[in-house]
Order: sequence, then structure tokens, then C-alpha cells
Amino acid sequence: MIQLHATHKLCERLPLTDQGQLAPTPRSQWLYDRPALDSNPLSGWHGHLITLQRRNCLLLVHDATRFPLFLPALTKPDFAELNDRFVDALMNTLLKCGAEEDQLEAAHRHLRPLQVDTQCNRSVQGTLTRMKGEVEHLVYYDKLQVAEITGYPVGAWLAGMPAKAKDQGYLFPQRAMLALLGRLLKTIDSKDGRAL
Repeated sequence: MIQLHATHKLCERLPLTDQGQLAPTPRSQWLYDRPALDSNPLSGWHGHLITLQRRNCLLLVHDATRFPLFLPALTKPDFAELNDRFVDALMNTLLKCGAEEDQLEAAHRHLRPLQVDTQCNRSVQGTLTRMKGEVEHLVYYDKLQVAEITGYPVGAWLAGMPAKAKDQGYLFPQRAMLALLGRLLKTIDSKDGRAL
């Protein structure tokens, strides 16, 4: 699973099962069919629901790298399809950040369904708050229409800015995430015995 620590505001919008998961859909069933991982470096995200131009938008930040994803103008069906929306946002934001094909493949191999809880880390929440302010400024300054944009370039723009992480100093999220994917490439795929 990929752990998502959601704010209470976000958690109230998600149609979660008693186990804290979203029900599989035709677009996300493949994630549930994958074997469990003992350890998943792509796991550990914080999510916060924000309102921009009266639209629900989701800001996600990876705990270890502070890599951001921005999902604009969400509707009720989008919350039910959050597994699919997460995969789409992650892979396309990585593309915008210059990820190479083997790095994208490493990310793809570690994708699993979201496991949601409300246990939040103050340091990561601080990063979310700062990034929220940056997005609000970008939308206002560039006169963007939230309902007409994709979140990929916004996420990539945020990923280029330094983010402070407790006990780690400042991180550059784009570099940190690409470095993480580079390390995943060196791991051995236990299923077929070859490098990723």
C-alpha cells in the first residue's frame, strides 16, 4: 500500500472502507491485483484539500522527498477515483520534472493502492502550508483558471523550490525524488531476479 496521511477535511470527502481504503474501480483494480511489498519507498504522503476559485483542489507531498503533486478542480467522482488520479498526477509530474524512462518504470513498479489515515506530521504539514501559499500566489499572479489547468506543471514548479524538512535541512524535492527513483533502479526485482 501507499500510505496517505490526510487532513480531516480531506478524509471527510473520501469514500473510504472500514480499512481506510478506496473501493477498487475498473481504473484502479490493477493496483489491488499487485503483490504486497515489504517496504515501499514511494509510500508516505500527506494530503490537504484546499479551495481555489471555489474549486476543490488537492495538494499532496511525499514525506521523505517533499515532492509535491497538485490535483485541481476535483469533483465527487474524482475523490472515489483518487487511486487513479494519484497515479496520473505522479507519473505526469515526474515527466514534467525530467524523469527518464527507467525512473518512470521504477516508480510504476512501486505503485499500490492508497491506505488513508489522519496521522499527520507537523513538519510535512508545514511544507503543505507553504506550498499552498505558493499555489495561491501563482494562480493569482498568472491569472490562471483552476478549472482549465492540469496540475502537472504546477507540481513540477513547486518541486523546483527548496523545502525545509525536520532533521534534514533543506531539500530540493525534484532532485530528491529523482534520486530516490535512481536508488530504486539499483534494487533487485525478487520476482524475476533482474535489476529494475
